Amino acid sequence: MAEKLFTEFPSVPKQVWEDAIVKDLKGADYQKKLVWRTLEGFSVQPYYRAEDLKGLEGSNGVAGVFPFVRGTKDDNNWLIRQDYLVKQDFSKANALALDGMMKGVTAVGFDLSETENVTKADIEALLKGIELTCVEINFKGCKDIKVLESFIAIADESNVDKNKVNASFDYDPLKRLNATGLYCGKCAAETLAKAVGLVKEYPNIRVIGVYAYAFNDAGSNLTQELAYGMNMGSEYLNLLNDAGVCVDEAAKRIKFTFSISGSYFLEIAKFRAARVLWANIVKAYGAKDENNCKIKVHAVTSAWNQTVYDPYVNMLRDTTEAMSGAIGGVDSMEVLPFDHAFRKPDEFSNRIARNVQSLLLDESHFNKVVDPAAGSYYIEELTDAVAKTSWDLFNEVENAGGYIEAFKAEKIQGAVKEISLKRDSNIATRRDTLLGTNQFPNFTEVADKDITKEVVTRKAAPVKSGDMIGTPLEVYRGAQAFEALRFATDNAEKRPTAFMVTYGNLAMCRARAQFACNFFAVAGFNVVDNNKFDSAEEGAKAALEAKADIIVACSSDEEYADAVPAIANIVGDKGIVVVAGDPACKDELISKGIEHFISVKSNVLETLKGYQTKLGIK
Repeated sequence: MAEKLFTEFPSVPKQVWEDAIVKDLKGADYQKKLVWRTLEGFSVQPYYRAEDLKGLEGSNGVAGVFPFVRGTKDDNNWLIRQDYLVKQDFSKANALALDGMMKGVTAVGFDLSETENVTKADIEALLKGIELTCVEINFKGCKDIKVLESFIAIADESNVDKNKVNASFDYDPLKRLNATGLYCGKCAAETLAKAVGLVKEYPNIRVIGVYAYAFNDAGSNLTQELAYGMNMGSEYLNLLNDAGVCVDEAAKRIKFTFSISGSYFLEIAKFRAARVLWANIVKAYGAKDENNCKIKVHAVTSAWNQTVYDPYVNMLRDTTEAMSGAIGGVDSMEVLPFDHAFRKPDEFSNRIARNVQSLLLDESHFNKVVDPAAGSYYIEELTDAVAKTSWDLFNEVENAGGYIEAFKAEKIQGAVKEISLKRDSNIATRRDTLLGTNQFPNFTEVADKDITKEVVTRKAAPVKSGDMIGTPLEVYRGAQAFEALRFATDNAEKRPTAFMVTYGNLAMCRARAQFACNFFAVAGFNVVDNNKFDSAEEGAKAALEAKADIIVACSSDEEYADAVPAIANIVGDKGIVVVAGDPACKDELISKGIEHFISVKSNVLETLKGYQTKLGIK
């Protein structure tokens, strides 16, 4: 006889939980203390319950069934992809690909973006020794239709089983629009229609790319990336429809490439929401076969999140991002090597990138459960919130005439820029942490020999000119402003020293010294910490003996009023006196000529730039 467990524990109504929380808050604002307002614009509650799932689309569904929130297939396997820049050395790229396949790669990517006039012989050289039915083959940076024509000719000549050839080609005119502002509608439609026609006998070749990753590169939030990616896909359905290609044929030839950013649970929700959104979009276009409503997703860890200082931390970022992609149910994934941002990755960094995924598959068994997030009250709610917010953004663009018209009107770029500015501000003020860059830096690190000024310098924002129909998206990394700051210090004639004058209350002076050391080390300054001086005056004299450039007063608020002016009198014009904290006596200190304060309220970036300027560092 079946017996229900835990019947002796009665269900606790939500209101009881709420009353207990309000009581524990002791008058603090519930919304401010416990409710998280995301950068995407929706609120995340401190907890969720089973009743919150009522009415959520697909929350009780199964994998492979419309709208596919649980997944588009009955397993959670994904392909491990690694891309190889070809340039003009096709044999070398082939050798690298074969080597990668021996070490765990199951999806090969050939990047032709820096290659010109690709011939059939070139493609044959790329594919030498690669069994077309055993590995997924992907081509990036396809400049013309000849690449696809050559591939199809080679496949035909090989007499392979056409149903077993898995490949993709990124014919993506809107990717070029995003990057350059240039677009030719007639050329785009002709190319896409021809590409679809060439693969009519190959059911598993995708020829149209939707490079939604571009929005993450520009600092967007994840609902913008998702929504605008859907708009791009919708634009292609329209173009192909106008060219006489039915929606069922068009949809099954499209492949999306998304980023995986550092917001762990939100990214899981994003991929689940992507399946729901695309399924509903394709169905609204009149697809007759629901299988053609299934989205095909390739995911790449975020270049925007990567840092060039303390670069091994990128391995940790890659790992959590890859976990989001795996749990979210992507079809293939590329983990960017940890040194991707500042040099050509070598065998070690490529191996680590591959092995992140191999570990998730073979040791952590992430592929053994379909939709591991299913039933989680939190992630199910996040999925719904991401889907609804993205759907609203999608409709805004559609109502503006579609992606191209919205891009012409600068709506896309303006919306992304608004979010990127918020993200930049959050990093500058350390509301968002980039470990090893704007918080907890490696105090003794200096720039790697491969890090150049160009790597850390954010390029000037693009402007519309010439034949552009809109301003290109601005590509950068979130860490670059702080990296440029530290790089300037690394290359200065003299590395400044910040000296901690610790005195008075032991707990406060140590806490503030640790904060200040971390603060100034972000800019690459030498920091000299001290346990505790017997007096502020003794500390100030020690700072002068150490020839410190910045003298930081570290104590309790109560001990600042008299001691800081005394420190300033001893230091004179031989250094910059800084107060660690935002003391109640701040106005009094300012009236006595004390100008510099650092606290958790500081804009760390601008404050450190100011000190560099005072010290002659450019």
